[in-house]
Amino acid sequence: MDKQYGTKNVYLVGLMGAGKTTIGRSLARQLDLEFVDTDREIEARTGVSIPTVFEIEGEDGFRKREAQVIADLSRLSGQVVATGGGVVLRSENRANLRASGFVVYLDVPPYTLWERTRHDRNRPLLQVDDPLLKLKELYSQRDPLYREVADLVVDGSRTNAQGILQLLIKEVGEQWKR
Repeated sequence: MDKQYGTKNVYLVGLMGAGKTTIGRSLARQLDLEFVDTDREIEARTGVSIPTVFEIEGEDGFRKREAQVIADLSRLSGQVVATGGGVVLRSENRANLRASGFVVYLDVPPYTLWERTRHDRNRPLLQVDDPLLKLKELYSQRDPLYREVADLVVDGSRTNAQGILQLLIKEVGEQWKR
């Protein structure tokens, strides 16, 4: 990890339920950085929930809003950012993430994600007949993009949140010392 950053942010990427918000909030607290959840930021800017944005504007409208949030956040520094699961779908988002920070991919298998998200009604993409199948499809589509943008891939299925947090404090902390 010899990448140098002009703007220092930490971005957490991965599918819904991977732990980006939980781990991101704790990491920000440990490193004394600001925590931002892009979905919460979109909700704050629109004044409505993510499912409502999807319902009114569709996924494409949501992705446009998400891209604007990423562009805005990438101009700032000193943040830990939990991104939405589909942030990597747009090439401009991947470029902004790579250019402005250290990107961590929380890699969690679809079945584990399904166990974590199956009762959550705030996941518009999972409001389908077979959410596990949908998670498998999303994983297949997005895993290569997460890996493309990641500076560090963490196996989120074998380590608990505290173990991941300790690893990230070590890895990310080294980046801030440079």
